[in-house]
Amino acid sequence: MSEVVVYTTPTCGYCHQVKQYLEQRQIPFREIDVAADPQAASEMVNLSGQRGVPVVVIDGQVVVGFNTSRIDQLLSSPATRRPQLGVSVADAKKMVQKQGSGPTEGAYVGNVRPLSAGDRAGLVTGDVIVALAGHAIADAHGLEATLSSLVPGETVSLVFVRGGERITARVTP
Repeated sequence: MSEVVVYTTPTCGYCHQVKQYLEQRQIPFREIDVAADPQAASEMVNLSGQRGVPVVVIDGQVVVGFNTSRIDQLLSSPATRRPQLGVSVADAKKMVQKQGSGPTEGAYVGNVRPLSAGDRAGLVTGDVIVALAGHAIADAHGLEATLSSLVPGETVSLVFVRGGERITARVTP
């Protein structure tokens, strides 16, 4: 099941339409009122680059406005979507050469998209992913290869290093 977040304001007609559209299709969603939560409003702008609502986030993919065709596209056939963590990565070995310390094997996390699978698993910039779904991750390419072999919606183990400590989390990419 897709994770759906809808950024709204109480006076926005399109916001009401998008919520009604999702409810009619029995799609569960979390509503965030950006008029009542300035921090959420900043998060929405960072995600979308827009100040206007509604903004719909489906599994980390942003839809600005009441765009039913894009919403349907993102919600349809989850089995055909490629699993993703929502992180930007580089080879840990290259980052160690630049920074001088850290694991030399793995995928260095450079950016984590808010509300993504990686964000929900607790990843932050600077973490190094060393295993996913029981597979050792040697570099950024290895992470992508392992992700592409996963079944969408399957929850798997994720092992990463932060500050020299190995951390294990569960993630549904």
